Amino acid sequence: MARPITAKIDVTKILKEHLYEGKKGKYLNLVIWPNKNGTGEYGDTHVIRQELSREARDRGVDSPIIGNLTMPDDDAPRQPSGGGRAPQRDYKLRDGGGRESAPKRGDTEDFDF
Repeated sequence: MARPITAKIDVTKILKEHLYEGKKGKYLNLVIWPNKNGTGEYGDTHVIRQELSREARDRGVDSPIIGNLTMPDDDAPRQPSGGGRAPQRDYKLRDGGGRESAPKRGDTEDFDF
C-alpha cells in the first residue's frame, strides 16, 4: 500500500519577494534534495529550499532552507494505530496536496502572501 510523503515548511523563512504571480495565483518554487548524510535525527530524508531565479543567485542571494521532507520506508512494518484514532501530527502536507490541522489565521503571526 502506498504511503504519503510528508513535508514541513517554516513559512516565516520564505523570501516573499521571490514569489511569482502566475495566471491562477501566486507561486512558490521549491527545490528538494536528499540529505547528504542520510536520514536525519527526526526521520527526515530530504531538505527543502526555496528556488530562486538565476538573477537572484547571480546577485548572491542565498536560497533559504525552509523545511524538510520525509519519504516513507516501504520495507518497514506499519505501526498499528492506537485505539482506532488517527495519530496526531504537526502541520504536514498530505497525499494530494491537502492539509491537516492548518493553523487558523489568528493563531500565528501575520504572514500575508
